[in-house]
Amino acid sequence: MAIKTIEDLRVIHRRLQIPDEYIDICGLPFCPEPEELAAAGPDVFGRPALLEPQALRSWQQMRQAAAQDSVELHLVSAYRSIDYQAEVLARKVASGRSMEDVLTVNAAPGFSEHHSGRAIDIGTPGCPPLEEEFDQTQAFRWLSKHAKDFGFLLSYPKGSSGIINYEPWHWCFHA
Repeated sequence: MAIKTIEDLRVIHRRLQIPDEYIDICGLPFCPEPEELAAAGPDVFGRPALLEPQALRSWQQMRQAAAQDSVELHLVSAYRSIDYQAEVLARKVASGRSMEDVLTVNAAPGFSEHHSGRAIDIGTPGCPPLEEEFDQTQAFRWLSKHAKDFGFLLSYPKGSSGIINYEPWHWCFHA
């Protein structure tokens, strides 16, 4: 189902039992899915990864520049459809977590930067993926200094007052 309006999102949110006011209070912008996606190769889990073409080019350039500085960056996660995001949240709730808890680590469908094809979760050898300890790695220090040169910004920095917890691995491309 192509999600075109906020009302389309509300239907998905109601099915997941996400409160109606989430859209108004989350502080996150609606992230429509891109018109075009390009293959970024497999992620660290061997799944095919997709990115918006300009974000892919910048990711490849950034990864190569990091490698030249002896820093290894891995793609942990990239594009996620709105429907897939709904599945992720449903699985977490089915595993026993509350939706309120899940929404501190995952944006509701329609509001994840991953829908845009411009967001990437980054990992590095020796650090488990999607863990806060990523901020103690050489890779994070390199990204903090250089990612902006490639158009990538840390979306959920430490101490931000947003609805999503600190995620040192989550970077989004801004042309």
